[in-house]
Amino acid sequence: MPIALITGASRGLGAALASALVEQGWDVVTTARDEAALQHAADGVNGSGTVIPAAGDVGDESERERLAQLVASLGGLDLLVNNASDLGQSPLPRLVDYPLDRLEMLMQTNVVAPLGLLQALLPHLRDDAVVINVTSDAGSEAYEGWGGYGASKAALDHLSAVLAVELPQLRIYAVDPGDMRTRMQQDAFPGEDISDRPEPQTVVPAFLHLLDARPKSGRYVASQLRESIGVPA
Repeated sequence: MPIALITGASRGLGAALASALVEQGWDVVTTARDEAALQHAADGVNGSGTVIPAAGDVGDESERERLAQLVASLGGLDLLVNNASDLGQSPLPRLVDYPLDRLEMLMQTNVVAPLGLLQALLPHLRDDAVVINVTSDAGSEAYEGWGGYGASKAALDHLSAVLAVELPQLRIYAVDPGDMRTRMQQDAFPGEDISDRPEPQTVVPAFLHLLDARPKSGRYVASQLRESIGVPA
């Protein structure tokens, strides 16, 4: 039975993807900082697979080592999804006004932690395993106010590209899911109505397609992947 680990899995895209994989027979280790929310998300999952909630902060080295030990006890890992992410300062400030201590924290969460988790899990990744780093168009386009978050995602994109060269035995994808109706999106637009954004569940087929098709490592956009398999954006 294939085994996955998904960070930021207490809500939003992480929870939706975990649910879909369990329905397909995967055993999924889920992690997030909010233990109650993580357990609530796990309780709502049904399928032939099993969800294994393991609350903690992947920004903490000891927590990453604990997850590595858990994965080792399960016999290895077929999929790592680095979905946990921080928006940074809200409301979104101009980059020239960005508090540098907050920017450092943002880089730790969105860049250093995903790399650190991969480093900890690398001995336990099975041959031809998949690593998905969830990125954003803010990392490739210049949007006013999105400089801090965008810089962190640009760094994650480049990190993913270099890892793909260094680890050719793995499939390493940076995936831009697009705008979604999530807490982070609401935090980016405080007080605004974001009900026009699609639910995270609508993005899941794009991720499942990557797992099925196993294209070459690279950066992919969920809306284009959905179109390629005939799922409306």
